[in-house]
Amino acid sequence: MIELISAERCTACNICVSACPTNVFEAVPGGLPRIARQDDCQTCFMCELYCPEDALYVAPIADRGATAEERDVAAQAL
Repeated sequence: MIELISAERCTACNICVSACPTNVFEAVPGGLPRIARQDDCQTCFMCELYCPEDALYVAPIADRGATAEERDVAAQAL
């Protein structure tokens, strides 16, 4: 399930918004995209695959959230 959009890495290109087959993200004018419908995430990893900045973290757990902290994800090179 999508857990994190890195504010440090994200360039607000909105490729994740377009790549997501279940419309999980919402474009925010002048800002970073937002995870608007996390429960709709199918853990397909398309957003991670298409993100040119590696700014997204999708946890491999598909049926519940996994509370990810950006510093922990970076430290573990996830």
